[in-house]
Amino acid sequence: MSSRSVPPLPAHPDVEIGSEQRVWDGRFPLELVHFRHRRFDGTMSGERVWEVWRRGRAAAVLPYDPAVEVVVLIEQFRFPAFAAGIDPLLVELPAGLCDDGETPETTARREMLEEMGLAAGELRRIGGFLLTPGGADELCELYVGQVRAPAADQAGIAGHAGMAAEREDIRVRVLSAERAIAAALDGRMTNSVTTIGLLWLASRRETLRKEWLAV
Repeated sequence: MSSRSVPPLPAHPDVEIGSEQRVWDGRFPLELVHFRHRRFDGTMSGERVWEVWRRGRAAAVLPYDPAVEVVVLIEQFRFPAFAAGIDPLLVELPAGLCDDGETPETTARREMLEEMGLAAGELRRIGGFLLTPGGADELCELYVGQVRAPAADQAGIAGHAGMAAEREDIRVRVLSAERAIAAALDGRMTNSVTTIGLLWLASRRETLRKEWLAV
């Protein structure tokens, strides 16, 4: 089980916090915040009220094997995807929330081991992305990681993984980088972080491959 606390809202010269109320204190707290912020004309806004889902820092990694030009992805059932009316079996990157005192890079490596049983060599940062800016504070640090891809069957399935304590049911898949990038370009990867990672790889793959294979 992860160890995570919710930090206080940060100080900012252009934001005035009137009040905070914890309206739900489950696994991820929900806070009702009254605030004012500086407008583009320099004045302060009237009081605004916002619900903020406090998820915090997260990390994800795109496992890439430059020697055989494949990526290693996972599939798992996501209830919010079901609720949205789309296929609930999402193709994703190994990802998770950062524990207290854990760097995003450490989180990325830990999640790879837990969710697909792979260890990464070099990790290269792609960027930090706010996943749901309209309602959650989750900021995901995204990396590409050098791996040696596991053996897979003809369907690309390389086995199953996941934390039993968290009732995870994860299928590991190996796809050619070309096929995965084409799916992202065609809008067939409905997980946003997966799409971002693959589009980044599409633009940097040749350079990255030369650098990693030269080592």
